Amino acid sequence: MSTVVFVKRKFHVTVLAHDEGVSVSCPELPGCHSQGANVDEALENIEDAIRGYIDLYGVPEARCEIREMEIVTA
Repeated sequence: MSTVVFVKRKFHVTVLAHDEGVSVSCPELPGCHSQGANVDEALENIEDAIRGYIDLYGVPEARCEIREMEIVTA
């Protein structure tokens, strides 16, 4: 008898609010994007997109480096 072990994995997402709603993407999963009318809906939708991505492609072995930078322009 085998035991199934579920491992939780944290994915970072980027959220961009604009006039038409909210766009969200997961930089660690190429092409994994979604949107919603508000932040809550967009986050719910990207969670579904991440699950779908993993179901289709599996969990990527390599993690990408996430850096946050602030760029100030004049």
